Order: sequence, then C-alpha cells, then structure tokens
Amino acid sequence: MKTRMAMVKVPGLAELVETDVPSHGETQVVIAIKASCICGSDLHIYKGKHPSAALPVTIGHELAGEVISVGSEVTSVQVGQRVTAEPVVACGKCLPCQTGSYGYCDHLSYHYRKGQGALADYFVADERYVYKLPDDMPYEAGALIEPLAVAVHAVKRAKIALGDKVLIIGAGPIGILVAAVCKAAGAQEIIVADISDARLDLAAAMGATMVVNSQQESVLEVVNRVTGGRGIAKSFECVGREETFVQAMSSLCKGGVATMLGIFEQSTIQIPASLFVAKEITVQGSQGYCWDFETAIGLTNTIDLAKMVSHVFPLAEIDQAMKVALSPNEKAIKVILKP
Repeated sequence: MKTRMAMVKVPGLAELVETDVPSHGETQVVIAIKASCICGSDLHIYKGKHPSAALPVTIGHELAGEVISVGSEVTSVQVGQRVTAEPVVACGKCLPCQTGSYGYCDHLSYHYRKGQGALADYFVADERYVYKLPDDMPYEAGALIEPLAVAVHAVKRAKIALGDKVLIIGAGPIGILVAAVCKAAGAQEIIVADISDARLDLAAAMGATMVVNSQQESVLEVVNRVTGGRGIAKSFECVGREETFVQAMSSLCKGGVATMLGIFEQSTIQIPASLFVAKEITVQGSQGYCWDFETAIGLTNTIDLAKMVSHVFPLAEIDQAMKVALSPNEKAIKVILKP
C-alpha cells in the first residue's frame, strides 16, 4: 500500500513523496489519517532552522484518523475506531523507559525524524501510543490532542494550582493551549503576551484573563502592576527568542519558576544570570509529553479545540498550507491538512 508523505528537502519548499506504508508488526496499528496539523516545529523545519531535524526530513506529527488494520497482538483498539497517536519513538530498554519515564528516554525521537511524518495518508504506530477519541469529536479537533498534551505536560511541570497567577509569553497554538490548561487547573490570573491582536483575542476566548500586546505595552510593567511589584510566580516562554526568554525570567517573583517551551533556532542566547542567585528563581524546560494524552483527551470536555482551527487545506496543497501558516497576514492559528 502506498502513501503520500510531506517532506522538506530544501528550505522554503514542502512536497509530497510517494512511499510504501511501513509494514505493521504484531503490536502495531495502521491509521488512515483524516486530519493532521502543521506544528511550529514543522515551520522551523520548513525554514531549515530546526535545531534537531536536519534536512531532508519528513514533517507532521499531529494527527487523527481511523484504524484500518491491527497487528495480531493488539487488544486496546479495533478496526473502524477513531483514534489519535502519540508520535514518539522510545527505546523501551533504557532506565527511564524501564521506570515509566519514557519521555526521558535515552534515545527519544519522533516518527517524523525517522522518516514517517503525519502530514500523509497513513500512519503506523505501536498500540501503546494509540488513543481512542470520543465518538462525537471531529477529526480536526482530534488532531489537536497532541499539542494539547504538550500544554498539559508543561502545566504539570510548573505545578499550576488553584489561585496561581501566571504569565504566558507567546500566543501561538502552544501558548494559547497553555492558557486553557492553566484555566482548567484553577489559575486565578492568566496573562498572555504577544504582538498579534488576533491571537490575543483567541487567547482571551480560551482562558486568558488579561492580554498584553507587547508592542504597545511593557510586559514587565504590566506584571508589576498586577502583582504590586512582586513579580509573577509562574511564567511560560512559548516563542523561542532571547528577548522572550529574558522576559520570562525577569517577570518572576523571588522563588518563581519559568517553564520554557519555545524552540530556539539560535544555539546560544544571553540571559541575566544574576537573577538565579538574587531571586532564587528556577528555569526549567518542557518538551513533549509523558502519560499526558489521556489527560488531554479528558480536558476536551471543557476546552473547545475547534476554536483553534483557522485554515483547512487538502494534503495536495501542503506547500501553500505551510506558506499560509508562516504568513503573519494570514493570521493562522492551526492549519489542518486533510488527505
């Protein structure tokens, strides 16, 4: 069986290549993709600037579809069921994997880096990474479970609790979903900063209690005003730029925690290191997920993922879809591809 799969061979061009659908093993599932999304990491690849994915490479890892075939030992899903898949590749043998922390696998990778992107017709995944979707969930929303799981993981790492005040820098899809999950976790004040009013409007609709256009107001001044000059307890950096990293650190109160989710195209940045000692702050990273997909699916009872979909394209128009996702004039949030 053949599949079309999106690939970036040179910066600025995404094309479909035809290849065989990988043979599925006894514990694997074949999914006919009904909707897949363009992610920020795909855009870094498209520009040829992803720090962990050198060209040429396949793209796409956010998907939803229908099970069309299962291996002989698969028991948790059946042919015909609606599913999404966790697109990780973990070895299952190292100490983190053996102790349940597969997100810290010594050899952790993602299918798109191994030649199987999800901007395609079909996807093969191990049963343990396949999750059933609610019967009434549109496939477009199902494809957004993966980025929602990224947000869930970050919010868990930040230990957001009832009454917390948080700052989220960047109102792209991940920043908006972090705001929605913070709201679900009980945060009292959720400040979201960005330079796009359209994205800030959506952030407000998804859970932000205050939005800041950082081209018109100083983010740090707003934080000081809201906190009486103390600083914010928790911040999230969802952009991947030096200046926003510094903002996330500098906005913290004493003992505060900044969680970094953005992908940095540059290998090194400069930060105000004195803040670590002067304020005893903590800066931590958050990548991907580990046992977070079921939580994300459960949150769809209160988080309306359909609001995130701004554009829908047929898979054949992958390059145009990538250009739209990159263009500020298009005001894209999540761009869906449908085979």
